[in-house]
Amino acid sequence: MSIFVNKDTKVIYQGLTGSQGRYYGALNSEYGTQVVAGTNPKKAGTEVNGVPIFANCAEAVEATGAKASCIFIPAAGVFDAVMDAAEGGVEFIVCITEGVPAHDEAKFFNLLRRDHPNVRLLGPNCPGIITPGECNIGITAGHIAKSGGPVGIVSRSGTLTYQALYELQQKDIGVTTCVGIGGDPVPGTSFIDCLKAFEEDPETKAVMMIGEIGGSAEEEAADFIKNHMTKPVSSYVAGVTAPPGKKMGHAGAIVSGGKGTAEAKMEALRDAGVKVGLNPTEAGELMAEIVEAL
Repeated sequence: MSIFVNKDTKVIYQGLTGSQGRYYGALNSEYGTQVVAGTNPKKAGTEVNGVPIFANCAEAVEATGAKASCIFIPAAGVFDAVMDAAEGGVEFIVCITEGVPAHDEAKFFNLLRRDHPNVRLLGPNCPGIITPGECNIGITAGHIAKSGGPVGIVSRSGTLTYQALYELQQKDIGVTTCVGIGGDPVPGTSFIDCLKAFEEDPETKAVMMIGEIGGSAEEEAADFIKNHMTKPVSSYVAGVTAPPGKKMGHAGAIVSGGKGTAEAKMEALRDAGVKVGLNPTEAGELMAEIVEAL
């Protein structure tokens, strides 16, 4: 099984007519993802690689039955794109775009929570989600992901999402679903959301979690793992050598007032029983030990 997406997931690409949307829409379609529609109000009625373009998500949902979307819209238009998807009947929104204003993120996050509680947003500023061999929504390279489980992956870092997949592939370990939640200050989907879904998925037997400095998401995840998870977890937290007070990579990756350090996160995770690696390769090796013992 998998979490959130599978071979039956039908996807609308918001921004399919743009260069990035066109490229990744075609790539995901070649992988096997059901890319059934695109949206662009100025190009409704046209096609991109045989995929019909609609004026908005409501029209696309009505025509195709799609329940997921992938946003490749420039940052200034993401707020409208998210709300168009939610109001149009999309239930799972993946937003790849980076540089979305934090006040826009906070606004649509809270509007979704209030008015569309059944809609899940992944991102913004994330690589997307892949259920290997079934569905790839976003920019993850499908060839580095081995299918067949038993490991679920959740990561804040896009690049380390890819490395986690690669580390497990090199050890001939399959993945149920890999979720890149993104590193912005207001992520639509959290570590806990994914850990809860993996805990409930019967095919996922263990979880690999990739964190980074800044914020308190990893400490909150550690508390959830300690109190609610029965499945083993391995982890890596990026940013051990990051200087305090400086933004590192993601908008959410900033350490302030002694909080959000890699050391504090690693300590919380170890206290929760998580096997913590000092680098991504070691985290993969620890997961290999876990899988061998399953």
